[in-house]
Amino acid sequence: MRILIVGGTGLISSAFARECEDRDDDLTLITRGVHGSAGTPASSKVIHADATDAGALRSALQGARLRRERWDAVVQFVAFAPERVAEDVVTFAPLTDRYVLIATSAAYTTVEHFQMLTEDTPLENNEWDYAQAKIACEDVLRNDAPAAGLDFTIVRPAHTYGDTKIPAFTGNSRHPWTIIDRMRRGADILVPGDGTALWTVTHASDVAAGIRGLLDTDASRGLAVHITSDTALTWTGIYRALAHAAGLSDAQFESQVVHVPSDALIAAVPSQAGSIRGDKMHCAVYDTSLLRSLVPGWEAETTFAEGIGNAIRAFEAHPEWQTIDDEANAMFDRLGAIYRGALRSAAIG
Repeated sequence: MRILIVGGTGLISSAFARECEDRDDDLTLITRGVHGSAGTPASSKVIHADATDAGALRSALQGARLRRERWDAVVQFVAFAPERVAEDVVTFAPLTDRYVLIATSAAYTTVEHFQMLTEDTPLENNEWDYAQAKIACEDVLRNDAPAAGLDFTIVRPAHTYGDTKIPAFTGNSRHPWTIIDRMRRGADILVPGDGTALWTVTHASDVAAGIRGLLDTDASRGLAVHITSDTALTWTGIYRALAHAAGLSDAQFESQVVHVPSDALIAAVPSQAGSIRGDKMHCAVYDTSLLRSLVPGWEAETTFAEGIGNAIRAFEAHPEWQTIDDEANAMFDRLGAIYRGALRSAAIG
């Protein structure tokens, strides 16, 4: 299959590129020339362009237009605004049989009772600008693609991790090693709420296999499909697995845990309000029956214990990845001290 990836050096896009390489696909990547830690498949062709600039993108693809080249699928990983998708419809309609938009499951509405999330769950996230923009991207694609004669598939990943990303509730997106460093030096480990909310984390390789599988069936055209693990862990379970992979015993982990309400984390870092209120503080458990019906045999094969162990080993093999977020560390230390003090006061009272 001839596949064009817009992006290709991020967490999921790198995994998808490797999945395509393993299947001997004819692969082309559009990137700005900034390569991710995982590298670019040696067999792929690369077009250097800023994919967020419609003019630059069309200029870079002019040669393909003149040669009347077509790709079986264009997979867009870096569209974060509806106007970008509108421009993509015009750019790629003459060049591909299918456009795949990587959206987000953070777009689903949250409810105050337990509910398995399906693709029919309403898209409504009033707390997070990122999710709202992705919802708008979906709307534009549904509105504009049919008139342009462009088939499409929408993919909604959830919280995804891999060798270059270690997941946590907050405070480690740019410097993922921060939480492991805290664990290993005995610092407080801040677990949100009472740690019992259920959250789904999925390895990037499993998401990539799902995306590639959707390209093999016409039945996925015109559909939105989320790709997630079937295993939901509590936040305590996620942090405990991180601690075990980092070499901590259960006793060490439990001695370092401090439970802190989401509101306190938001008060400490207001910029995270959307991500926390609109996403992570709610349970996220997914029904993957649609994906399984479209891609028979697909499984989320990587357990969290296995995946996070591999990620920590990858970071250990790359000391240059082991950067620390000093601001997050100071915030964690401050909140940890406040809530440990509150527990002591409660016990005395």
